[in-house]
Amino acid sequence: MARKTFIAGNWKMNTNLEEATKLAQDIVAAMGTVTDVDIAICPPYTNLSEVARIVKGSTVKLGAQDVYWEASGAYTGKVSCGMLKSVGVTYVIIGHSEQRQYFGETDETVNKKVKAALAAGLLPIICVGETLDERKSGKMDDVIARQTKGAFTGLSAEDADKCTIAYEPVWAIGTGETATPQQANEAHVFIRSIIKEMLGEAVADAMRIQYGGSMKPGNAKELLAQSDVDGGLIGGAALKADSFFGIVQPA
Repeated sequence: MARKTFIAGNWKMNTNLEEATKLAQDIVAAMGTVTDVDIAICPPYTNLSEVARIVKGSTVKLGAQDVYWEASGAYTGKVSCGMLKSVGVTYVIIGHSEQRQYFGETDETVNKKVKAALAAGLLPIICVGETLDERKSGKMDDVIARQTKGAFTGLSAEDADKCTIAYEPVWAIGTGETATPQQANEAHVFIRSIIKEMLGEAVADAMRIQYGGSMKPGNAKELLAQSDVDGGLIGGAALKADSFFGIVQPA
């Protein structure tokens, strides 16, 4: 089946309010009336309200970079699904490799966040992927299978249909190593096979799997031409409107 390409920009810990406002305005202007690709931008929490105002009514949707699974309470520094919904967020990134690496994210916390997001009507972008050590020691499939199964544990087919997966080869981000389009596609095919095993063929066929390993205007066309690469979760290249549009264009 034809899956609609989905390009999301993860701004990470970049942009103050003024910079975020300008970048969001430039992206909305660049995208114009693009409707055959789904587009989202994920600014830091502090800029969500203002960016929401700018993207309202455009083809660009708003995403957040993380969320906490409790609805409210004594969780200093955390942000709930309800808070994100209240400022106009549609998508939320869950389980990003940097959250796993630096901030103690586990397969269990990813699952809690995914369930909370779905219950609140947010659409999760669930990140999975292996490190260089895990790839070199032949544990790649084990790691990806564990993370994917962990994220989707206890989800119905109906809930899973609302999720996107982002494959992040952690070893290809900022290391000088790069995944070939074929390597990326092989990983996506494998992830889809796990979803099929868990939730059936229809869910697996419909599931969008983004590539999150340094997609840029220069390699986007070849990556997006692969059978199972359904978009990108974009880091650095999402911080300039022209390079972000340069990825959306071939899609």
